[in-house]
Amino acid sequence: MGLLQGKVAIITGATRGIGRGIAEVFAKEGAKIAFTYAGSVEKAKELESELSKITEIKGYQSDASDYDAAQKLVEDVLAEFGTIDILVNNAGITRDNLMLRMSKDDWDTIIKVNLDSVFNLTKAVIKPMMKAKSGSIINMTSVVGVKGNAGQANYAASKAGVIGFSKSIALELGSRNIRCNAIAPGFIETEMTAALDEKTVQGWRDGIPMKRGGQPEDVANACVFFASELSSYVTGQVLNVDGGMLT
Repeated sequence: MGLLQGKVAIITGATRGIGRGIAEVFAKEGAKIAFTYAGSVEKAKELESELSKITEIKGYQSDASDYDAAQKLVEDVLAEFGTIDILVNNAGITRDNLMLRMSKDDWDTIIKVNLDSVFNLTKAVIKPMMKAKSGSIINMTSVVGVKGNAGQANYAASKAGVIGFSKSIALELGSRNIRCNAIAPGFIETEMTAALDEKTVQGWRDGIPMKRGGQPEDVANACVFFASELSSYVTGQVLNVDGGMLT
């Protein structure tokens, strides 16, 4: 029996990269999965087809940064699956630029997608989790949200906001047996990093104590810990999955 056997998880932005890795590992651990995607219907159908062999799964084309869409998503998931045990707020984007060149739209869009979406989905799942007197909320932040990074003031601010939000929710909902934690990935090798030139990638690896990039499964395994009863007495924490980058 898997660590998440019979639990229902919502995972936002799950058709690629870290989100897909989380969906795959959760499925192997026995979770039923509701996932969101913003773009490719083809990739969503592919993920459904792959994981439906081992678990119940359904994709929802939904914009997590839209408050009403988030409310509707939770309603639809409850109607389909009956409960929500786990929420993984994974959806996020970047629009990097130096502050001198960063537009107001670059700032607003990042805050909306990376931070507002966490509020929207968390707000929507609180009531059903409180009714069940149980739940685990896992928010994806970043090492950049912990230490900052030149050219990413908007992204760093959004991810630092996720950390403060997570700690506050942990304090508010702990008495209801609802836990809220955050994961801060470092350099994780995904489709996006595959587009970088090898010299740049190697430069990143050389700066990491473990001398390699992480894989989506590394982040997914941390999510399993927070989603399962293994972390039943853990809330309000930020776990760096970074190969020692912030050590």
